[in-house]
Amino acid sequence: MDKLIIILLLLTFSVTCSGIEKNDSVPEVGLATIARVHHGTSYITFPTDIGNIEHLWFEGNLIPNFYIRVSKNSRLMGVITPQIILRMYREESFPVRTPSYMPQITVYYLLSSKAGVNSLSLFGKLAHHSNGQEGDFYLEDGTINYKSGNFSTNYYELGLIKTNYSSRYNAAQFFGTSIEIHPPALSIDELDGIYSLYRWNSQFSIFKIPAFTNQYMAKKASISLKGQTTYMFGKINNLNNLSLKRLNLSFSLYYHPAFFEDIGLFIEFYHGSDFYNIYFGHNINVIRFGIMTEKLRF
Repeated sequence: MDKLIIILLLLTFSVTCSGIEKNDSVPEVGLATIARVHHGTSYITFPTDIGNIEHLWFEGNLIPNFYIRVSKNSRLMGVITPQIILRMYREESFPVRTPSYMPQITVYYLLSSKAGVNSLSLFGKLAHHSNGQEGDFYLEDGTINYKSGNFSTNYYELGLIKTNYSSRYNAAQFFGTSIEIHPPALSIDELDGIYSLYRWNSQFSIFKIPAFTNQYMAKKASISLKGQTTYMFGKINNLNNLSLKRLNLSFSLYYHPAFFEDIGLFIEFYHGSDFYNIYFGHNINVIRFGIMTEKLRF
């Protein structure tokens, strides 16, 4: 598994550093598109996960974005995102336990003088992550109370997003990197020493753009490749500072068939700490399938 992770990281680096060319015939990539790529897309998984995750009927990720800006040409934009992730378990009565509530406010600033296919943007985010429970974090036997234990943390994130366009492959490319900090005073005390409060996030996205069907029809990404890595710093149990268990990574491939208007199919590989609130102590390796919305217009 460690060798596989290293190979995937090398492939990620080689893709994001590939040669990029400017093409003035491609429509501009505005802050709204950059924000959609950065925040991710809503999806629902099928009950066909391959790996060591719990047996699920589905996992749903809802990411509606509300934009605050003066005009479409504004270099400054705010985004309010009331994100929710929930899982339905394949158990009696099909329980949905402790959803992840992740409301966030993000501000984007376009450092370039105007929007374009080759631009650099700065963003800052304030976010909350909790599970809506109020029970004790630990059970009497000292284990974590996954069913009703309280989980809550607040954090801020600061980073950069670079956008490019490859005329050779007719593809738009986005690369972002950021630092995420969870102030100890804004997280529950039980997370101290077992949950990473300092993280380095990187992500890349490549969207294949089909040719125009006519001059009035907007271009729409039909294939996309996405990857994300997170390296977790700070004290996490007894992990070595260079342990690969500190690394979370995911790769997903999305395909939008021509006969669907807004949804498509995706396959994703995820390795690392479970991102589902209080389940962060579970290390999972999973391949999953599902449907996703990719409402990007270029």
